[in-house]
Amino acid sequence: MQMNESREIAAPRAQVWQALLDPEVLKKCVPGCQEMTGSAADGFEATVVQKVGPVKATFKGSVTISDVVEGESLTLSGEGKGGAAGFAKGEARVTLADSDAGTILTYDVEAKVGGKLAQLGSRIIDGFAKKMAEQFFSSFQNAVEGPAEPGETPDGETDGEAPAKKGWLKRLVSN
Repeated sequence: MQMNESREIAAPRAQVWQALLDPEVLKKCVPGCQEMTGSAADGFEATVVQKVGPVKATFKGSVTISDVVEGESLTLSGEGKGGAAGFAKGEARVTLADSDAGTILTYDVEAKVGGKLAQLGSRIIDGFAKKMAEQFFSSFQNAVEGPAEPGETPDGETDGEAPAKKGWLKRLVSN
């Protein structure tokens, strides 16, 4: 299965790059991530719990970063094993470019599954993979951008969330 998409993130490219390499940011953005350790240089180990159709599994796996062009692009390669549920592996090529509003993040993903997961059929697997990618990159974009104004959504409406809970990445990066 393959997919690609671009997103415009209202943050400088250096800040987006730093977030891509930060295990704490990644852990908060990966849906179902229970644990993530490691570093960009040595690779990450992760535990992710997911339900795909009728199959719920805990995947333990690793992610490595390669083909790094500092501040511009990288390739994330990962493989996870979910016991009897099977395995998932994939690769994502991520590129960053400057835009008027901040940074354009583009990703190209290729993923494969095996075991019980593969028996679910490509329609279920493709839908699940697209949903996971959308959740990850939406969470990543929100983590990097933070709110436009404390307590307000980009359209100016009050969202009811305490300002202290929002913009955690900006506070983390500035510390």
